[in-house]
Parts: sequence; structure tokens; C-alpha cells
Amino acid sequence: MTDIIADSLTRVRNAAQRRLDTTTLLHSKTIEAIISILVDKNYLESFSVKEDGNKKTIVVVIKYDDNGYSVINEIKKISKPGRRVHKGRDDIRSFKNGYGSLIVSTSQGVLANDEAFKRGIGGEVLCSIW
Repeated sequence: MTDIIADSLTRVRNAAQRRLDTTTLLHSKTIEAIISILVDKNYLESFSVKEDGNKKTIVVVIKYDDNGYSVINEIKKISKPGRRVHKGRDDIRSFKNGYGSLIVSTSQGVLANDEAFKRGIGGEVLCSIW
């Protein structure tokens, strides 16, 4: 697998569309940071890291509203292996008029766009969610 981030986002998107309670992702520090941000932003219910011998996985609990619909309308990979997308501090200020979030890989770690703007840094835009 060449792009573990795209695979993880696709697994979350597919689980939400099929109204599954949980989905399992391959573990990496970047994926764990992205999922942690999505939990903090209330797009996902929770997550836990499971260790089976030397193999780690992340179990994600999908969040739904009162009507049974996923709170994730769209989750999309922005920066791809063949086409990296970098944005400066001023370009990541707002996304979807504040209704969505960008996940940015910065020199200070993986951050949401509002946190990166507060710190005054830009970086590689990994994905968008709203």
C-alpha cells in the first residue's frame, strides 16, 4: 500500500456511509494524530489503539447524529503522493466558512487548520473534512 492516509480516510468514509459502528485502520503516528484531531473536532466518537503481537491497529468509533446519519458529510485527501499541496498560514485560516476543517502536517506536528493559524505556521494539507 502506497498511501496509508488515503486508505484510512476511505475506510472511515465507507464505514460512515454503510452506518457501521466501528472500523479498523492500520496504525501509524500520522494516522493516530489525524484520528485524534477528528475526535477532538467531534467528527468521530472515539478511537483506541489495539496491539496484537507486533501489529498495531486503530479501532475508530463512527459518530452519528440523532437521525442516524453520520456527522461526516465529506472527507477527502488533498495532498497526494504525486502532487503535494502546501499552504501558508494565511491560506489555511478558514475552510467552508468555519463549518469544516483542514488537517495540516506542520513542523510542529499534525494540526487542524485553526490551531496552525493560531501558531502562525503553514504546512502540507493532508485532508479536508466537513
